[in-house]
Amino acid sequence: MSIFIGGAWAYANGSLHLGHISSLLPGDILARYYRLKGEKVLYVSGSDCNGTPITIRAKQEGVTAKEIADQYHKEFVDCFSRLGFSYDQYTRTDTEHHHELVQAIFLELFEKGFIYKKEIDQSYCEHDQQFLPDRYVEGLCPICGANARGDQCDACSTVLEPLDLIDRRCKICGHPPTVRKTEHFYFALSSFQQTLEHYVDEAEHKEGWRNNAISLTRRYLKEGLQDRAVSRDLDHGVGVPLKGYEQKKIYVWIEAVSGYYTASKLWAKETTGDDGTFWNTETKSYYVHGKDNIPFHSIIWPAILAGLEKDPLPSHIVSNEYLTLEKRKLSTSRNWAVWVPDILERYDPDSIRYFLTINAPENRDADFSWKEFIYSHNSELLGAYGNLVNRTLKFIHKSFDGVIPEKTISKEIADGVSRLYDDTGRNVEEASFKEALETVFDFVRYSNKYFDQEQPWKQINENVEACKQTMADCVYIIGNLANILTPFLPFSSEKIKQMLSITKAGWCPLAVSPQILNAVEPLFKRIDPERIQIELDNLDRQHKA
Repeated sequence: MSIFIGGAWAYANGSLHLGHISSLLPGDILARYYRLKGEKVLYVSGSDCNGTPITIRAKQEGVTAKEIADQYHKEFVDCFSRLGFSYDQYTRTDTEHHHELVQAIFLELFEKGFIYKKEIDQSYCEHDQQFLPDRYVEGLCPICGANARGDQCDACSTVLEPLDLIDRRCKICGHPPTVRKTEHFYFALSSFQQTLEHYVDEAEHKEGWRNNAISLTRRYLKEGLQDRAVSRDLDHGVGVPLKGYEQKKIYVWIEAVSGYYTASKLWAKETTGDDGTFWNTETKSYYVHGKDNIPFHSIIWPAILAGLEKDPLPSHIVSNEYLTLEKRKLSTSRNWAVWVPDILERYDPDSIRYFLTINAPENRDADFSWKEFIYSHNSELLGAYGNLVNRTLKFIHKSFDGVIPEKTISKEIADGVSRLYDDTGRNVEEASFKEALETVFDFVRYSNKYFDQEQPWKQINENVEACKQTMADCVYIIGNLANILTPFLPFSSEKIKQMLSITKAGWCPLAVSPQILNAVEPLFKRIDPERIQIELDNLDRQHKA
């Protein structure tokens, strides 16, 4: 089976925060799992370098949009690497390759009649002497009254047009815009109403989508799909490939979601691989993102693919709810966020991956608190998992000269490990990552109880063969825990594999050879609980600055 995994493209207009990582981490877990299982995997994403947030940031700082995009793309690549994200292709939307393929998609949809020209009223700023793209217009949502952008209200998830907003103002200068006539291109989204209704019925039946994606998409379909503008008056982005319209740019969300396809083509070009394997009816595709990106992955992208007659439409929509911070909504503008470059300077990447998975906002909002993060590291990663590994391997060093005892693994232990592979694999494939990790750590706790019940410190004096059995069982458990946890905690898993000289890989129980242990080192270091208040004080100072 071929597995295609698309991670949402973060705007290259500012640093990544934990909310981004929380929504994107499932993609890496899926990719690592399916590779272990032996499937063909293509895991792609990139930096969104064409959006209006970038041009706004560039104007604020008095630099070019490219300088902003270059700065944050480089930072994103570094952060994802340090967190262990294993993209097969991580690219950016301002490459010539991406522009050419997006223009080809635009032209094909235009020639098929799914994109058409239309004269419209558009917001125009008399002060700045320019038409305003949707994200350059802010105001109040006409549905819920919250502050909203001209393309979407994050508070109630309503998809908007700039002229829908109440008390409109220009994002650049703050003046109220006027309205002028202009010509733009529109995507005939309404013509895909029945196709998408049938598609969502099938998705719900197969249980491949998160509930929030199903309910939100059904809401849009019930309201009736509206044709959407696919061009904007911008200086920066992918130019419309039609004579006389070169100065207009293709709408960022139409071209950004097309990045999944252009990235797969780039992977094929750079590796001489066959990306066609990942665009057919046999492919299982996962699209991984946050709640605010649902309509672009459940409606816009499937409609584009349907218009191009390309398979497959997304089979799994992995859309997280929101991550809050210390019980408050994350806010980049108010600097109420934990920035990824910052947290990586002080904490183990596996600790971050563990907490954001075990505390993932899969079905409802979840909270990141420094207290829970540090307590969870000390009690679960260090106290339960790290302790099991350390005391087992240290005991073997002390009592058996570092040689792993050779014994047939106890049936109860072997059966438990086999079930753990089945249960964890099923949960990962169903995008229940939190439940998968909870199941593994239930087994960690069971394994610690087994160690305590067998009392190897007594067995070594009373019954050496029984002690060898206990140690062989515990090493077997540890080796297979490292294998099972590879998708979740790749760094600590690699440490264990090196200590036990495990070179084989696969999603099945692995034997651990009875040989001399390599140098044993602690998996994790204890974090001083005093760090909790230090981090809270830092967050407060950052917010007030």
